[in-house]
Amino acid sequence: MSRILILGGTGFIGRNLVKYLVDNNCCSKIKVIDKQFPAIAYFSEEITKAFENEIVEFKQGNLNSPTSIEKCYEDPDGGWDCVISLAGETKYGQTAEVYQEKTLDVSIKCAKEAVKRKVPKYIEFSTAQVYKANKKISNEEGDIKPWTRLATSKLECEEKLKELGLQNLIFVRPACVYGPGDIFGISPRIITAAVYKKLDEKMKFLWNGDLRLNTVHVYDVCAAVWLLVQKGENGKTYNLCDKNDTTQSKINTLLEEIFGIKTGFIGKVMSNLAKVNMKSVTEDVNEKHLEPWASLCKEHGILSTPLTPYLDQELLYNNPLYIDGSKIESDIGFEYKHPKMTKELLEEQINYFTKLELFPNLWK
Repeated sequence: MSRILILGGTGFIGRNLVKYLVDNNCCSKIKVIDKQFPAIAYFSEEITKAFENEIVEFKQGNLNSPTSIEKCYEDPDGGWDCVISLAGETKYGQTAEVYQEKTLDVSIKCAKEAVKRKVPKYIEFSTAQVYKANKKISNEEGDIKPWTRLATSKLECEEKLKELGLQNLIFVRPACVYGPGDIFGISPRIITAAVYKKLDEKMKFLWNGDLRLNTVHVYDVCAAVWLLVQKGENGKTYNLCDKNDTTQSKINTLLEEIFGIKTGFIGKVMSNLAKVNMKSVTEDVNEKHLEPWASLCKEHGILSTPLTPYLDQELLYNNPLYIDGSKIESDIGFEYKHPKMTKELLEEQINYFTKLELFPNLWK
């Protein structure tokens, strides 16, 4: 059975991946590296149980330190069959210097250690935001033009890692990942909907409902990664994107059903006017949402939560995320088990945090 090293493994995708590998009896050993201890990572009961499994070992590590990385790779029982790298900054709106230090440098240092130890397979997570934002769907050969600083950093990671001589290097470019534990993907929109339920106002977003925000469920991401561990080929890049062709309108329709609110859009004309002074618009929007969110949490006895309705300026422009995720199906036979975003899947995501008392239970 496979022996897997997961770098950045207590984050959103990492925690779900560990649970998937444990639940499906995929591995004989899983070593998880992260700076964040599981005890403070807002794990659900099910995730905690997975991390307590006898085949899982957690080690806190500084993945910016070559000495620490070397220790993280060590194992008395032998080498690793595959390293899955989820390490690096995932928060939007950081400076180029932060992404240089916490994403690019981390990725290069971790990959160099894999080269030194001759790891047979290395899977690096990137993002579908590296593709040019236009109305043409992007497959793996699509035009490249990153439209967030995070994506710019991830693309540079891809280019640098290709130069290192890794064995069986595979890149994964997911669309917007959602599901239990999501904080930075769809969650800010869900939280904003909760705010408008409290305000008893119509929720309106910039641009129009047809603006694409393509998605993929974290459970499918985990299943895809495991299949890549088994069948992925050297030098290949795979997009991950469901069949939902998710748009702002589709997300809003589900949020209307869940929260009993009305939603809409301010349209391209007004949005283009807002674009002229987007920094000020972003500040005003976030100010409108943050105070009632804090008030709502207080009403429900929530003193601290990682969840926020804050929307970064980079994500408010008219940049479609329109992704073709079919190559992994045709190449290695992957099947998306959650091809459509549904009310039930979003409710599961909300309930993950509600059970941890990190999201107000608006249905009491």
